[in-house]
Amino acid sequence: MDGATKITMQGKASDKLSIGQLIGKYNLLVLLFAFIAIAGFLSPKFLTLQNFLNLLQQSSVTGIMAIGMTFVIIVAGIDLSVGSVAAISGMVVAILITAGWGIPLSIVAALAAGALLGWINGYVSTKFTIPAFIATLAMMVSARGLALLVTNGKPVFGLPEPFSFLGAGFIGRVPVSGLIWIFLTICAALALKYTSFGRNLYAVGGNPEAAHLSGIRVNWHLVSVYVVSGILSALAGIILASWLTVGQPTAAKGAELNAIAAVVLGGASLAGGSGGVWGTFAGVLLMSIITNIFNLVGLASYYQDIFMGLIIVLALVLNKFVTGKKA
Repeated sequence: MDGATKITMQGKASDKLSIGQLIGKYNLLVLLFAFIAIAGFLSPKFLTLQNFLNLLQQSSVTGIMAIGMTFVIIVAGIDLSVGSVAAISGMVVAILITAGWGIPLSIVAALAAGALLGWINGYVSTKFTIPAFIATLAMMVSARGLALLVTNGKPVFGLPEPFSFLGAGFIGRVPVSGLIWIFLTICAALALKYTSFGRNLYAVGGNPEAAHLSGIRVNWHLVSVYVVSGILSALAGIILASWLTVGQPTAAKGAELNAIAAVVLGGASLAGGSGGVWGTFAGVLLMSIITNIFNLVGLASYYQDIFMGLIIVLALVLNKFVTGKKA
């Protein structure tokens, strides 16, 4: 066999490998387009621009929380408190606005509250070597209880009309909340790919000991991702309060499970060191489209939960089979 033949065969082998890598990389998009086709078959209205804009608005709250969850899962962490942090932040912004603080200052205060709760999550889990699952579970319960305590479990009404712009407003036909979600996804993607902070997160998630030996401040990065998650959860809670025009202490209940599912569907590994916000973006959309399909066929809510769980597991099994990686 001459050298030219060897090179040709190696080229063909590398072509096959690249095709396999492409399939492994974009298998979530294949699923996404498959479910879009199914939904379009069930209802022609699904494929309209207006429906996709509605889908963007409905997905934005979970999507914003899922961005923060992506950062946490990349470092092999977990944040079960995102729904509760969103709820208490929505309560903070509603209480302060109705108390006369003004919309901008109230939003800043609510974001600061989310950052503080996120910092507590990160500090407790790293300083006292408590598993993140336990630390954030405690915060989930405590923050939800605090949200109920501050108003004796009653919603806060009387929010001004301008405040609804964040959650229910539009620029042209595009929902503001959807634009915020897309903007934050782009910023997060750039941060993860092009900044030392983002690259360090993958190093910490992949091998924290090796990251420490290479000079990376592991604990600082671990705390930072929980602060990021807290701020984004707070923003999601603010947007939800704006959309509902009420501060609701029971808001975003169970949102943490949707956020985690979207991140894992997007290709991130719970073992850490992998994942990205564009995969998370697609994962959130996929879950919303599946819910939309369930509604189109008139499936009862309890059946929806069962089938959603099965679909998530099957998608992860498919991802593991195609990529050969651990889910």
